[in-house]
Amino acid sequence: MMQKQYSPLSVWLHWLMLILLAGVYASIELRGLFERGTEARDLIKTTHYLLGLSIFTLVWFRILVRLVTPTPERETYGAFQQWASKLMFIALYGLMIAMPLLGWTLVSAEGHIIHIFSWSLPQLVEENKELAHQIEEIHETMGKLGYVLIGIHAVAGLFHHFIKKDGTLKRMLKFKG
Repeated sequence: MMQKQYSPLSVWLHWLMLILLAGVYASIELRGLFERGTEARDLIKTTHYLLGLSIFTLVWFRILVRLVTPTPERETYGAFQQWASKLMFIALYGLMIAMPLLGWTLVSAEGHIIHIFSWSLPQLVEENKELAHQIEEIHETMGKLGYVLIGIHAVAGLFHHFIKKDGTLKRMLKFKG
């Protein structure tokens, strides 16, 4: 029997990850509204770290769920769309793994410790300002790439819904077939 829907857990995780990603991007964009050294700016940075590390943790759970639950067939996809879909999957999941690790490494290389609630995360590398600068450039470039990937993913969903009318988007909006 052909699988028509994503599992409810997959749907829930998909939208939760979108909310977390929106929070990560919003927090880093909004930090500029606050002066350096203020409690408000520190809070927004901590929020950014917390959301990023939440994504890093949940992406592994999401991968596990994807491995153990069936995914819908893509019978209306041509060869290019099959390839593009797999590439987008790899790129988005890679982003959700790499970005938090880069951010944590960046903070470590700057000589800081990430404090979340009463926990202090260990430094991943020794303080190294040159390394910090290099990682910051990579982290920011990948962040911009993330905007593009998320945008392409959203446009593809809308393309399938409004142009192809193949139910692809509906499978990620409904919990039952």
